[in-house]
Amino acid sequence: MIADVKKSAEQKMQKTLEALKTDFSKVRSGRPHTGLLDHVMVDYYGTPTPINQVANISLPDARTIGVVPWDKKMLNAIEKAIRESELGVNPMTVGEMVRVPMPPLTEERRRELTKIVKNEAEAARVAMRNIRRDANAHMKELLKEKQISEDDDRRGQEEIQKLTDRYIAEVDKSLQAKEAELMAV
Repeated sequence: MIADVKKSAEQKMQKTLEALKTDFSKVRSGRPHTGLLDHVMVDYYGTPTPINQVANISLPDARTIGVVPWDKKMLNAIEKAIRESELGVNPMTVGEMVRVPMPPLTEERRRELTKIVKNEAEAARVAMRNIRRDANAHMKELLKEKQISEDDDRRGQEEIQKLTDRYIAEVDKSLQAKEAELMAV
């Protein structure tokens, strides 16, 4: 029973860590990558659709993201969607491709992005602590129903605490790596 509680908590913590890394990948650093456009929604014949479901996204060079729609009529809609996103970029249509040049980041913008990343990391830490709290409450329930002993409860809570500490350390490590990437010129 304790192993089930621990395994469930570990799976939830792993998913939280993966979600954090996904969020980090959306925060743009100096280099462009195709994941920056993942959250951009295009009006595809009246239906909001993720851009990667209506076009191929590539990196033609070190400072540009290229978007080639499968339906050539979507060029203007894709350009408009990228322009209206919160990326702060100015896309332009060149032939059958929307080119998205990525301007270099200013020092002030880098600091803002660092604050955003820190807030996301703190939210992940809070989520980890909530998972720990839920697992400990489940252990107390098992103890109350006399399905485990007090020693098992204490041992289980210690294991869950070690698990929480390990995942919070992973969050901190990811945060430091992302901060270093953002502040690199």
